[in-house]
Amino acid sequence: MELSIIIVSWNVADLLTACLHSIYSNPHPAQTEVIIIDSASHDDTVERIRTSFPQVELLPQIENVGFTRGNNIGLARATGKFILLLNPDTEIVADALNGMITFLDAHPQIGIVGPHTLNSDGVTHQSTRRRFPTFMTALFESTWLQPFAPRALLDYFYVNDAPNDSRVEVDWVQGSALMTRREVFTQIGGLDEGFVMFSEELDWCKRARNHGWKVMYLGDQRIIHHGGKSTDQVVAKRHIYFQESKLRYFRKHHGGIIAHSLRLFLLASYSIQLALEAAKGVVGHKPVLRHERVRQYWQVLRSGLKVT
Repeated sequence: MELSIIIVSWNVADLLTACLHSIYSNPHPAQTEVIIIDSASHDDTVERIRTSFPQVELLPQIENVGFTRGNNIGLARATGKFILLLNPDTEIVADALNGMITFLDAHPQIGIVGPHTLNSDGVTHQSTRRRFPTFMTALFESTWLQPFAPRALLDYFYVNDAPNDSRVEVDWVQGSALMTRREVFTQIGGLDEGFVMFSEELDWCKRARNHGWKVMYLGDQRIIHHGGKSTDQVVAKRHIYFQESKLRYFRKHHGGIIAHSLRLFLLASYSIQLALEAAKGVVGHKPVLRHERVRQYWQVLRSGLKVT
């Protein structure tokens, strides 16, 4: 098999259907297998895929296995020379699949590539390329302090020094569309299931880089990513998973002291946000929104943001 495409899906039947149409209607290797791991969706995903895409290998689960474990289930079944981890809320544009494979074939030192990702309008750019985060990056990035971060700090992290349509070596690419070669998977193993979701691709690319593989962003190969449609269904858990995954990455690659220091900072940050939202609710500013945010932040604080 030339290419294995692995898709983990949960309650996004319409988006998944569009994703599959984009795969089969655009150029792709003749020997392509698509493996879908459905995490016990309660919409009509399973029935629709069985009816409309019988060529797909569908692996329905009896529980929500999460993004990381789901991908590992798919990786265990994949037989392709190249493996693409693909979100269900994406669409392939033109010849991107063949383009990524051609690049990997021509550059044996490159282990992982990620495409240029566009928003739903098919025009505007979605940032999916990164350099490895530092402790300072973690204090600002994806927290309420991000607008106050030194511009150079985040520009470096987001690789803003390279044009969107360029080919550039990076440290990691986001898992919404990440293609690797089988040798990388054989050498470093699957995704770390301690990351339920978020940062699992960061950790995977870090491990690949530690073994001498390079990671490339291919700005001339494009996909569309509609973004976060599964995690939109569980907002509080999304906060918890995101921050706990960040903490796991820092403990794993930078040590316990750094990780626990970051944990205390994040808990303090959520406490401040909760207090601000509660105060705004008391004075009557968008009370429904404020109540929902207070509830979400309280759930995060109750979780304790474990360092695993």
